[in-house]
Amino acid sequence: MTQKSEVAVVMNPKRKQRLMAVGLIVFGVSSAIGLAAYALRSNIDLFFNPSQIATGEAPLAKRIRIGGMVVEDSVRRDPESLQVQFALTDYKNTVTVSYTGILPDLFKEGQGIVTSGELNGAGVFEATEVLAKHDENYMPPNVQRALDKAHESGAPTEDGSL
Repeated sequence: MTQKSEVAVVMNPKRKQRLMAVGLIVFGVSSAIGLAAYALRSNIDLFFNPSQIATGEAPLAKRIRIGGMVVEDSVRRDPESLQVQFALTDYKNTVTVSYTGILPDLFKEGQGIVTSGELNGAGVFEATEVLAKHDENYMPPNVQRALDKAHESGAPTEDGSL
């Protein structure tokens, strides 16, 4: 005849108290990290180039950033307001940008810029902020990579050559 022996696991009160404290600390830290990640999620601006917008990769009505070169002779200013419309290109595709406000002093046609805002259903990018490069040699890295990639794929350069 075999008899099963039951082994009762009894934790001493001090060990149980420590385990509860560690559990609460782990729960508190993971909750804080989760809440911080959730709060920061809305502050992330994804970067797109005009070609990605033209192919439909960019989300509509969500805050994003686009970068490229301002197309020559594309800047149209409304004489009655601060409304400005211009075209932005990566030498492969072009996106129309609409902006209401004062443009940076360094903004000009043929120059690289990065702009933040939302893409509307008509395919026009409604900018809330326009950032122009600050000197002759600087180009934002994301814009430079996008332009280099477009150039490698056989798109014409600024002077029209391949």
